[in-house]
Amino acid sequence: MLAALALLLPGAAPAPDRAQQWMADVGEIASDANEGRETGSRGHLRAALYVEQRFRAIGLAPAGEKGGFRQQVTFEQQIIDHAASTAALIGPDGKAAPLALGADMLISADGGPRPATVDAPLVFAGYGLHLPERGHDDFAGLDIKGKIVVTIAGGPASLLGPDKASNRAERAKFLARAGAVGLITLTPPAQIEIPWERQKLLAGQPGMYLADPALREVPAGFLVARVDAATSERLLAGSGHNFADLAAASDASRPIPAFALPQRLRASIVTRHRQLVSPNLVAKIVGSDPALAREHVVISAHLDHVGIGPAIGGDRIYNGAIDDGSGVATVLDIAQQIAKGPRPKRSILFVIVTAEEAGLLGSSYFAKRPSVAGTIVADINFDVLLPLWPLTSVQAQGDRESTLGDIARATAARHGLEIVPDPLPNRNSFTRTDQYSFVRAGIPALAFKFGFTPGSEAFRIEHDWRATRYHSPSDDIHQPGLRPAEAIRLDDFAADVARSIADDPQHPQWLETSLFRSR
Repeated sequence: MLAALALLLPGAAPAPDRAQQWMADVGEIASDANEGRETGSRGHLRAALYVEQRFRAIGLAPAGEKGGFRQQVTFEQQIIDHAASTAALIGPDGKAAPLALGADMLISADGGPRPATVDAPLVFAGYGLHLPERGHDDFAGLDIKGKIVVTIAGGPASLLGPDKASNRAERAKFLARAGAVGLITLTPPAQIEIPWERQKLLAGQPGMYLADPALREVPAGFLVARVDAATSERLLAGSGHNFADLAAASDASRPIPAFALPQRLRASIVTRHRQLVSPNLVAKIVGSDPALAREHVVISAHLDHVGIGPAIGGDRIYNGAIDDGSGVATVLDIAQQIAKGPRPKRSILFVIVTAEEAGLLGSSYFAKRPSVAGTIVADINFDVLLPLWPLTSVQAQGDRESTLGDIARATAARHGLEIVPDPLPNRNSFTRTDQYSFVRAGIPALAFKFGFTPGSEAFRIEHDWRATRYHSPSDDIHQPGLRPAEAIRLDDFAADVARSIADDPQHPQWLETSLFRSR
């Protein structure tokens, strides 16, 4: 860390160019010394110290609590002991068919406390989408009270990707309010991002949720789980349907029916809990306009990753260089450029959040309880930038939801870039980045990363990266193909977007067609 900071401090060696500094920041954040930056861990706090020192070197003002850069957030950590837990499918004849927890079924440790026991019938709810305002409701006429709802990933092509993704993100809360006791998700093999074998390796990692129950999205005692392909077939046994056919329908975005399942799930779940505290990091450039300076544009990324885990190729440190050292380095670079002046009219906050991997928890806390007075009018977020090919287009999650999309498209044209749609909307990227926490709070937001289109070489690179490096130890600074100069091009585009928002006399507005305009 000291070697990297020596590049930045007065009296030290000449400052490196921006691409070198970007790589230095990614390398320091993703260093083995930070031990994968599990939320609240020693390595995570070491990385947080580095970011704070970078904030100071850039000349940013503290905007956290008590005059510092930190906003402390309290969590409850949960570990699912799959080996000590048990589960079985109970048939109509009362016979039990055991499920191997940790192998056939993985129980989520995120979102809220899992139940100690569950014994409930199963019901299949198709895509599990409740969007009556869009003319689609998989739960219409379906009795889910007291039941575990089984859904399959995907959704009809007629629905917009952000609408589907947001509805899935809110699903557990909706189901609990409707009286369901759990949710099991089936994923067609063609839609799996992380191979099941690696998912099993990661299943013993801690999950967490906000310690304040009022801020949680999932109520206590609600089961959330996922199963492999073979177990998906077992859940459907006796229903007159099979997983292979439903998966093919999902892959093609065709209609999928809802129907009763003749089995029930009985499980005993052993968990361990502890409280921990981890900081969001908040810095500020104060706006130049006296009337607008109390309004803020947020530029964000997450610092946490998944820590130390099962060895893959002899390596146990899940460094998280692209996920999301790249995003943090980009925020720092943008801060450096905006700090050079002139000052924007609105204030700009640079927010490096914690606990993204556990469910966008740090950003959710900040969006609901910001550490600054005034209002937040927009967020621009960076996560898994994927600077692995020449930048010709940008993916901007949320660009069809608010007037921010028009600003992004106009800025992209000036930079010789194109804003392209998400080529894989069923992946739920719209709700898997921290910008969604701001959307939930009623704040227009965008999430930027390198664009790619189906069938292109970039599409192949992205697919291969997710299959081999995403949430694995090989996502480190030494991975081949990183293009820091291309990342700087994205930074320049995004900095211009941020300035345009900050200097616009008008607030960003939700579009009339957006489901989020009423939040």
